[in-house]
Amino acid sequence: MTLDGSILAFMGIAALLTILPGADMALVAKVTLLDGRRAAFFTSLGICAGLPVHATASALGLSLILATSAEAFTVVKFAGAGYLAYLGIRTIRDSFRPASAAVAAAGRARTSRSAFAQGWLSNVLNPKVALFYLTFLPQFISPGDNVLVKSLLLAAIHAVMGLVWLPLYAYAIDRLGAVVRGARHWLERLSGTALIGLGVRLALERR
Repeated sequence: MTLDGSILAFMGIAALLTILPGADMALVAKVTLLDGRRAAFFTSLGICAGLPVHATASALGLSLILATSAEAFTVVKFAGAGYLAYLGIRTIRDSFRPASAAVAAAGRARTSRSAFAQGWLSNVLNPKVALFYLTFLPQFISPGDNVLVKSLLLAAIHAVMGLVWLPLYAYAIDRLGAVVRGARHWLERLSGTALIGLGVRLALERR
């Protein structure tokens, strides 16, 4: 498929959307501070791996259910909000542990697989992403395009941008934590509070 004008336009808009603060960046900051950059990379990978799920759902019309059914939207919305709030509360709780205990707990609980799953669940359970793809992607699909193939291509472009930006963001957070190590627990609490706030915002979101 050629790099047509619609793909170029999508790349410009997606690049701007990728760097906007939101649940993904709050989660990556939390993982970086608690578990390190390696875990943050796999969390970023999980987040980006959720994008093709939304693209496929959008192309197959599954996201239309969320757009038209208040009950389905509410169920997914509260599941996603509850998961974000859980992550935020856990982050704040862990920030009060002694450093050695926190590191030991992280070593037991955080594996590459669990970090990936955390990012994937955070993205897939976010109905705002599903609705965004449902309304956003069709604007870049021409009548002659294979809808599923084009949707997955656009999601792949978006995912690559995320895999560039989120690890860079994690690196910056890690360096910031090293410079102000005395305030590291406060940064963790700030990240946890941001996750809880995003969960509450999602729970109160109207379509």
